[in-house]
Amino acid sequence: MADADRLPPIVTLTDAPTTEEAHAVGAGLAGFNEQQSGIRDSRPLAVIVRDPRTKQPVGGLTGRTSLGLLFIDLFFLPDDLRGDGLGSRLLRLAEDEARHRGCVGAVLYTISFQAPGFYERHGYCVLGTVPCLPPGTSRIFMTKPLA
Repeated sequence: MADADRLPPIVTLTDAPTTEEAHAVGAGLAGFNEQQSGIRDSRPLAVIVRDPRTKQPVGGLTGRTSLGLLFIDLFFLPDDLRGDGLGSRLLRLAEDEARHRGCVGAVLYTISFQAPGFYERHGYCVLGTVPCLPPGTSRIFMTKPLA
C-alpha cells in the first residue's frame, strides 16, 4: 500500500480495556521480546489464600516470571491474617517457584505506607524511590537475588 493510501491509526484512551485489547498489547510485547531475546517464558504466578470455611479467596500474591525474573505485582493479606508468618510463607512459595522456573532475581514495588520493612527483612534491597500522592508518600522499587 502506498504511503498516500495509509490511514492513520485510531487511538483511544480507556480505563476498561477489553480482553482482546489487553491480549493485543501483551501478545505483541511477548512476540517482540521473544524476537529480541530468543526466549518466550513469561508465565503468571499466584499464591492464593482462601477462607477455610467458605473456600473463597481472601488474599495472596500475584505476579509473573519472565526472562529470569520474578515480578511481584500484588500482595495482600487481611489484617487478621498478618503477623503469624503467613506472608513470609507466601513470599517463600513464590520465590521457590520462581527459582524452579529458572529465575535469578525478583523485582517489586511497594508504597511507603505498605510493607517496605517486610520485604527488607526478606532480603530485598531498595533500587529507588519515586514520590507519589499523598504528599510524603513514595513508591519504593526493590529487588532481591534468587540464585
